[in-house]
Amino acid sequence: MKIEDAIQQSRFQDNYQKAVVNLAYTANWVRDEQIRLLKPFDLLPQHFNALRIIRGRHPAPVSPGEIKAVLIDKANDLTRLLDKLENKGLIKRNLCPTNRRKMDVNLTARGLKLLEEVSAHIQGFTKRLKGQITDKEAATLSRLLDKMRE
Repeated sequence: MKIEDAIQQSRFQDNYQKAVVNLAYTANWVRDEQIRLLKPFDLLPQHFNALRIIRGRHPAPVSPGEIKAVLIDKANDLTRLLDKLENKGLIKRNLCPTNRRKMDVNLTARGLKLLEEVSAHIQGFTKRLKGQITDKEAATLSRLLDKMRE
């Protein structure tokens, strides 16, 4: 669906304004889809993002600072986010044995299992995108988004 139809607006100041509006609209659409897909697992996109970051280092621990540096949504309170994940039994936090001012974060077996289930569920969304744009178009889109942030 064209952005003009989605937001019922046919006039834009220029193509740059149209691109920014389209990008914001599409980012919210992706977020809403993620929320819908993660709801049965009692997770939010921010939880899923943090869990994937921690899994990327598994079985080695990761510090909260390292997680915060690569989070997609940096506006979140990371301590509260990690509290929620720990309360759900998905992560474990321990003092770093070599630096007592540093916290080590690891996935639990339950966290790993949940991530496997969720990842399989999320792949359906990615598969759907593969039916809408080609691999070359996806690469071009990614390159253009990177270029926008330069």
